[in-house]
Amino acid sequence: MLVSGATSGLGRACARELGRRGWRVWAGYRKPEDAEALVAEARSEGLALEPLRLDVTSATDRQTAAERARAEGLDALVNNAGIAVAGPLEVVPEDALRLQFEVNLFGAWALCREVLPVLRERRGHIVNISSISGRVVTPVLGPYCMSKFALEAMSDALRRELCAFGVAVTAVEPGAFATAIWSRSRDLSEELAEGIEPERLAPWLPLIEKARDQARQAVRRAGPPEKVARVVARVLEKRRPPARVLVGADARFLAFLAAVLPARWLDRLLS
Repeated sequence: MLVSGATSGLGRACARELGRRGWRVWAGYRKPEDAEALVAEARSEGLALEPLRLDVTSATDRQTAAERARAEGLDALVNNAGIAVAGPLEVVPEDALRLQFEVNLFGAWALCREVLPVLRERRGHIVNISSISGRVVTPVLGPYCMSKFALEAMSDALRRELCAFGVAVTAVEPGAFATAIWSRSRDLSEELAEGIEPERLAPWLPLIEKARDQARQAVRRAGPPEKVARVVARVLEKRRPPARVLVGADARFLAFLAAVLPARWLDRLLS
């Protein structure tokens, strides 16, 4: 089992939950200090968890992971590594938007491509950690939503291409959960705003502030990431896993609204 982005948030919760259920987990990390903390926790709980240097945007790291998979076998990949870039699309810098896709989409795709020969041989399973933002777009989160919509399409393509080989592909779509990605997103967005001309940013400030207030409220109501981890574990243990699964009441509610409301009504509600 390989979990990318395993040293914080949903990835950390997934690595620990899968370890508790008897999986041998390679926990992908970028910062050595984060890996050390995770391993210390795992050892104290007697979990079979091993850190693996894995920046999904690094070809060298991805190839190392693939070599490990070929040497020792790999039954499942959890594509969790991700970032959230926020801001109105008019003012989001191009390099920030490209970084959003480099991590959330191209990194996940390239990692899949590296390990797929082993997963095909072992009739394994790919779980892509998507989001309700891969179904419903909210203002100011456009870059993040765009990357998750693309990840959903990638999941569908992989699932339909790999079914003949016995490889399952599942997109897990959480709502808001208490993870560090949102605080990091806020910090990154504030850094981006500093580089934008004030006169260009000014029309968007009321919407940005409203979005921040809503995000703070959502985080206060958010459930623990362990809830998502348990869903991921159950998906991996199913003989016939689902194509996609929503996690959280807010995710199910937004998906329901998107299914039943006319587009313009949904636009007004979300704007």
